Amino acid sequence: MKHGKNYRGALAQVDREALVSVNEALDQVKSLATAKFDETVELAVRLGVDPRKADQIVRGTLSLPAGTGKTNRVIVFAAGEAAQAARDAGADVVGADDLVARIAGGFLDFDIAIATPDLMGQVGSLGRVLGPRGLMPNPKTGTVTMDVARAVTDFKGGRVEYRTDKVGNVQLGVGKVSFSREDLARNVHAVIDELTRVKPASAKGRYVQSITVSSTMGPGVKIDPTHTRDLDETLVGA
Repeated sequence: MKHGKNYRGALAQVDREALVSVNEALDQVKSLATAKFDETVELAVRLGVDPRKADQIVRGTLSLPAGTGKTNRVIVFAAGEAAQAARDAGADVVGADDLVARIAGGFLDFDIAIATPDLMGQVGSLGRVLGPRGLMPNPKTGTVTMDVARAVTDFKGGRVEYRTDKVGNVQLGVGKVSFSREDLARNVHAVIDELTRVKPASAKGRYVQSITVSSTMGPGVKIDPTHTRDLDETLVGA
C-alpha cells in the first residue's frame, strides 16, 4: 500500500522495534494523528491460536467502559412484539422477510445485525452476503436473541463484537483520538482482559503474541504485553 507524506513523516517518529507501555503507545498514537477528522484508535492483537480449528476460534462481544465514540447503525430481524420492542429500543431498521429481501438487493448500510431465533431460517439465506462481512447474527455474540431490546441498547451503547481472522488477529476500534488517554487505556485493558478470559483450552504456547495500536491514518505502535496485566499500571504508569 502506498502511503502519503503525513504517514511517512509519522512513521519516521516511531521506533518500529520498541515495545512500550500502554500509556506511551497511546500518547504516541494521539500525537501522530494528523488527519482532519477524529480518527479511530484501532487495536490489533495477535493470538497464539489456530483459527482453522473450530475450538480455537476466539469470538464474542464486550462492552468498552469508555464507549467507542461511534453510534452503531443496528438492524433487527424480528416480527410482532419483538419487532416493536426493537423499534422502541432505537433500532435503525426492523423487518422480517422484507428486510431479508432488502439486504439481498444490496442494502448494507448498517454495523450490527440482530435476529430473533425464529427468523434465523430466513436470515441464513443471506450467509454469503453477511458472513464475509462479519454481520451474520450469531448466538455466541449475543446477536441471536429474543431480548432484542436489550441487544439494541447494548450495541448502540458501546458493545462491540470481536473475532479472530484467518491468521489469529483480533482487530477492533477502542475509541477516538479525541478520547483521553485514560479512557483509551481502560478500553485497551478491557479488550485484553476479555481475550484472556476466553482463551481456548486447547491453545498452546504464548497466547497474546503481540499488541499494536494505531490511529486510522497513522502508523502502528507496539505495546509490551506485560504492561496490560495490571490496571493501575496501565492507567497511572507512563
